[in-house]
Amino acid sequence: KKKKEEEPAQATVDFLTWDPWAIRSWSQEGEDIVLRRIFEHKDMGFYVDVGAHHPKRFSNTYLFFKKGWSGINIDAMPRSMELFQKWRPRDINLEVGVAQAAGSLDYYVFNEPALNGFSPELSNDRNKAGNSHRIEAVIKVKVRPLAEILEAHVGENRIDFLTVDVEGLDLEVLKSNDWTKFRPKYVLAEILGSSRIDLFESSIPQFLQDQGYVFYFFFFF
Repeated sequence: KKKKEEEPAQATVDFLTWDPWAIRSWSQEGEDIVLRRIFEHKDMGFYVDVGAHHPKRFSNTYLFFKKGWSGINIDAMPRSMELFQKWRPRDINLEVGVAQAAGSLDYYVFNEPALNGFSPELSNDRNKAGNSHRIEAVIKVKVRPLAEILEAHVGENRIDFLTVDVEGLDLEVLKSNDWTKFRPKYVLAEILGSSRIDLFESSIPQFLQDQGYVFYFFFFF
């Protein structure tokens, strides 16, 4: 018999460990806590999450969904949106990859789904012998430019923040947007392999600066 999702058990644990001074985070590195401070006086808003992975695990947007916000969740993994439809029914949940041109690309599926992605270099490096993370399959997945997706689904909404985490190809996602038409107030992106010293020399900050954005905050882990 298939085991059901253990939401009640989690709620019991939350109650027993409740701390009135604690702030709960669902992000991998606390990014949602920084966003919470930025938007603390905004009751309703709209987000876009590219590489959403899971409706709660490592999510930069779930805290805001709980506050009453809504948005667009995008992930390329087949069947990834089943849990989103269950736990995030107010959102627009799209099972598709994002790239500069429409078509299909090889998608590397790992035994840890948070590492799934389209980058052959990064995926093969992580798959090396001795690494606990292994490629389980390589499949073809349809991709569309971000601008095309936003054109179809944003409507009259203003994007408060865009978060991108697609394992090595974040710049490709950002380049696929139409920045003259869709300008989130804040943009979060993952920059792999950078240090505090060379952060501003990397391509993603330079690209966003070219679009008129200024640096606000960074996380290192």
